[in-house]
Amino acid sequence: MARHTLSVLVEDKPGVLTRVAGLFARRAFNIHSLAVGPTEVDGISRITVVVDAEGDLLEQVTKQLNKLVNVIKIVELLPENSVRRDHLLIKVRADSMTRVQVTQAVELFRASIVDVSTDAVVVEATGTTEKLDALLTVLEPFGVREIVQSGTLAIGRGSRSMSDRALRAS
Repeated sequence: MARHTLSVLVEDKPGVLTRVAGLFARRAFNIHSLAVGPTEVDGISRITVVVDAEGDLLEQVTKQLNKLVNVIKIVELLPENSVRRDHLLIKVRADSMTRVQVTQAVELFRASIVDVSTDAVVVEATGTTEKLDALLTVLEPFGVREIVQSGTLAIGRGSRSMSDRALRAS
């Protein structure tokens, strides 16, 4: 099954996220990643959802999303026309014997250590899914204690703004 990234502009109102996520659930789509936040336009939020779906089913869901009252615009962000990043916090065992090795590994991936205790460090990393998976593979031998990951954030390349186009169209 193919993975698709949809960017959905919605009115910033209570219950919109529930209705959008519910639509995917009713269609038995697995939401791989979900990120929601305000946009540069007051009263409009962006939902970035990554789903596993085949073409016809994805088109069906997109049409259903467009029918929801608070949905303003939906765009599929193709990998070649967008920038995507995930954000990750990783708690890794790192005592006095291994801390230097963990720090070197973190620096290789241009990540940061954001918290240090006597037996662990918390690493913050941003990047593509592949980069973050590679970082986890390198840190695994030290003992990954905990992982917290955001949903994928994605934005179209170039100077055009999704919200500019949506507001002009409405």
